[in-house]
Amino acid sequence: MIVLGLTGSIGMGKSVTADLFREEGIPVFDSDACVHQLYSGRAAPLVEARFPGTVRDGVVDRAILGSRVFGDPGAMRDLEAIVHPLVRAEREAFLAQARAAGAKVAVLDIPLLFETGAESEADLVVLVSAPESVQKARVLARPGMTPERFTAILAKQMPDAQKRRRANAVIETGEGLDSARRQVRDLLAGLVSRE
Repeated sequence: MIVLGLTGSIGMGKSVTADLFREEGIPVFDSDACVHQLYSGRAAPLVEARFPGTVRDGVVDRAILGSRVFGDPGAMRDLEAIVHPLVRAEREAFLAQARAAGAKVAVLDIPLLFETGAESEADLVVLVSAPESVQKARVLARPGMTPERFTAILAKQMPDAQKRRRANAVIETGEGLDSARRQVRDLLAGLVSRE
């Protein structure tokens, strides 16, 4: 089974591209959805123990937690030390399940793939990218997003140009959905022909 690591900076179209892989019958592990699930399950008591008052009715309140860890590198490291091993275990279980089901390709959708060193878990890295102007317009159209917040998020992410140099393939999403869908299909066809 070929494991693709799918990544891309905020506003590049990674979630939509993950859906395009799903359309092709490829199992996709969604790291963000996994964290949401953990925040209402196994991670909640661990987060509450380290950050008291951040859990409401058994679910981590992301806004409260964010206000406690955002801008505090030590607190962020503590949170990552709780969450990352749980997410890694879920990823491993997903891959085992995909292999058992006979999948030829599986996708790990990991927003901070390079930043967290998770590219080592993938056979190939697929970067989702778009022109800077498209990225900015998409992100600033999100509810509650400000230019300052966008800049702060970008500061935590590896620059797109650097990701492009490290990726094995790039899906360009600036030309719309049909173009991205064609690129995903071409990539998958190339993988099948390699086998």
